[in-house]
Amino acid sequence: MNIDITYRGPLASCDYACGYCPFAKQHDDAGARAIDKDALERFVNWVGERQDVDNMQILITPWGEALVRKWYRAAMVRLSHMPHVSKVVIQTNLSCPVTWLAEAEAKSVALWTTFHPTETTIEKFVSKTSELDVLGVAYSVGIVGKNENQAIAAQLKGALNSDTYLWVNAYKDDPLHYTKGDIEYYRKVDPLFDLNNQYHPSLGKECRAGSTAISVDGEGNAKPCHFVGKLLGNIYEQELHSILRSTYLCPNNRCGCYIGYRHLKELSLNEVYGEKVLERIKIAS
Repeated sequence: MNIDITYRGPLASCDYACGYCPFAKQHDDAGARAIDKDALERFVNWVGERQDVDNMQILITPWGEALVRKWYRAAMVRLSHMPHVSKVVIQTNLSCPVTWLAEAEAKSVALWTTFHPTETTIEKFVSKTSELDVLGVAYSVGIVGKNENQAIAAQLKGALNSDTYLWVNAYKDDPLHYTKGDIEYYRKVDPLFDLNNQYHPSLGKECRAGSTAISVDGEGNAKPCHFVGKLLGNIYEQELHSILRSTYLCPNNRCGCYIGYRHLKELSLNEVYGEKVLERIKIAS
């Protein structure tokens, strides 16, 4: 069976101090780090045990920045070499070195990176993406679409490899944040901006979440996705296939995050991203 797993452990620390993020400069003490490490290693071991049962693709979405922790780097490398894991992707601010990716299977590993203009420079960030290009590691680049980031978003797009997709994460906390002019500006930066700059009606809509996709936390609790609170079961206590539904209809009124709405069947995002939905890389136009 083909299974899409989004993993989020208890890690909540980040080395950046972005003003729009509740996890900015959070610190996990030694005890919390040990719990997170054990949880991740247990998850990776469980994935390894599924080799003769399922084909998997895995997206790791930590609350904070994970790749500054060596156990996340080790997990990415190990997962990338598992023959039944077609892809393993992680969200990252790209603040750590990327040389460790030389140990990973390049065709199976990818990064979902985000540029934060208050925390680094375009030059430093793009130097990291250039290293990824040399390593042959796929990646997308994102930036938070606040209006004060417009000029730097355009500068970043110009500095990146011309083949790199730069997505703008629409700022939807304030429904009056964008004027028509602002929206037009970001459409030029990201041709898929309108897809993200909305809440997709999802109540009763058929979704891959809950049927062929799940969200798993550090204790093995499985939900349809990050945004549905009802548990399906626990992957360490129950057989995975027994907790999945043949079909799943979303119980939420709307879905506004790419991590969630990528599963909505009616959006047909495979036609937009091809085989790179997980890492958010659109098909070249």
